[in-house]
Amino acid sequence: MTTLAGIALSQWRAEGRDFNFQWHRIRYWEAGEGEPLLLIHGFPTAAWDWHYLWRPLAERYRVIACDMLGFGDSAKPRGHRYSLLEQADLQQHLLAHLGVDGPVHLLAHDYGDSVAQELLARHCEGRGPIASCVFLNGGLFPETHHPVRVQKLLLGPLGPIVARMFNRDRLAQGLTRVFGPETPPGEREIDAFWSLLSAHDGPAVMHRLIRYIPERRQQRERWVAAMQRAAVPLRVIDGALDPVSGAHMVRRYEALIERPDCVLLEGIGHYPQIEAPDAVLEHYLAFRAALSSAAASIAS
Repeated sequence: MTTLAGIALSQWRAEGRDFNFQWHRIRYWEAGEGEPLLLIHGFPTAAWDWHYLWRPLAERYRVIACDMLGFGDSAKPRGHRYSLLEQADLQQHLLAHLGVDGPVHLLAHDYGDSVAQELLARHCEGRGPIASCVFLNGGLFPETHHPVRVQKLLLGPLGPIVARMFNRDRLAQGLTRVFGPETPPGEREIDAFWSLLSAHDGPAVMHRLIRYIPERRQQRERWVAAMQRAAVPLRVIDGALDPVSGAHMVRRYEALIERPDCVLLEGIGHYPQIEAPDAVLEHYLAFRAALSSAAASIAS
C-alpha cells in the first residue's frame, strides 16, 4: 500500500484548465514552483495517472501535465490522424502557453515515452531544450514491445469494430493483465480509468490512436540515436513484471545506451506510478538530487 495520498478524479477534474491546440480543446494541469517538470501519460489512460505523485512533486517543482489529444477530458476528434509527432507539438505548445521557454525536465510513461523520445530528438536538433528525462515502462524499442491482444486487434482490419465494442470490463481485463499480480488495480481506479477513457466517446478513436505502434517503428532509429547522443541525463524506472515493456525492455536499454541508469521495481507491472508510487517518487527524487549535486560540483 502506498503512503501517498492520491487525488480523487472528481477533484482532479475540478482543478484542470483548458487551452486550444489546433482548434481542439486540451485539458491541462499546473502546480508548484521551480524548475518545470512535464509529466506525459500513457495509452489508453490520461494525466490522472500521475495523481499519487502530483502533490509531492509540486512541493519541489513546477509540474505540468495534460490529457493529450484523443485522451481523457481533452478533445477526441473523429477521423483525426493521430500522431506521436503531433502530441510532441502539443506538449511544446502547452509549454509555450505557460511561458516556459527554458530547459524542461520530463517524466514519461508508456505512450508518453515515445512523445518524450521525440522531444529528445528535437532537443538534439535545437528545437526545445530538455534538462533531463526519466522513462517509466514503455516501448522505447519496437523490437522489445509486446502489445497486448486488444492492441493487436485494434491495429487490424477489424479495429473500428473492436474499438466500438470496448467497454469497462475489457479495460479491467487488460489492466489486470499488465499490473503486477500483487498490485492489481482496484475497482475505484478502474472506474476512474474508464470514466476518462469513455469521455467524449473515447472508444470510437482507439483504433486511430493505436497507430502509434507502427509510428514507433518508423521513428526507431532517430529516437534511439537521440537517447544515445543527446547528452541529457536519463533514467529508466521500470516495473519488472510488466509483460509489455518490463525487464526484457530494460535489458535492451542496457545493451544500447552507454552508462545506463536503470531501476527495476521487482513485483511491479506496467503502471509503477499507480502500483508503487512511493518507490517511483524515491527513485525520481534521488535522480534529481544527483543532478543537483553534479551541477553544484561543476559550479564550485
